[in-house]
Amino acid sequence: MCTAVYYTFNNQDVRTAFADSRACLPVRKKQGDIALLPWGRRKQQAGKLPLGGWARLDAIYGGHWDRWHPLPVKLDIRQFMEIDFEGARRWFDVTSGKWIQGLIAHWQHERRVYVVTITPELEDSEYERWPRILSAGSRSKSLITAHFDQ
Repeated sequence: MCTAVYYTFNNQDVRTAFADSRACLPVRKKQGDIALLPWGRRKQQAGKLPLGGWARLDAIYGGHWDRWHPLPVKLDIRQFMEIDFEGARRWFDVTSGKWIQGLIAHWQHERRVYVVTITPELEDSEYERWPRILSAGSRSKSLITAHFDQ
């Protein structure tokens, strides 16, 4: 489900895990520059936004995120780490030209980013959830709003 990430921000390599309460994710803005936003919310953190660092795509399509005014974003991540069913950690590269989809949630002045996840299609997948990886040519159904899959 993407428990850690590796990215470059301001010419600095950053490796961070969701478990770190200071963890941020790099969001690519429409102008092309990168902004860091807090990665989800943990139990010890104040706020009203959902706990956790992930948003299941089927929950987004089901309207469960609507009250948080979801905004789809591109996460400028070079690598992500997954933990398989047996607890083994493995890092995966994000291929050039592709990105991980994120969701910015809002509540009053609170704003956090969550990694959009899907259920792997393979029955024998080693992972429960997988980050949604898109590219410029990606085509997918949009059940919530026309702009979410852009």
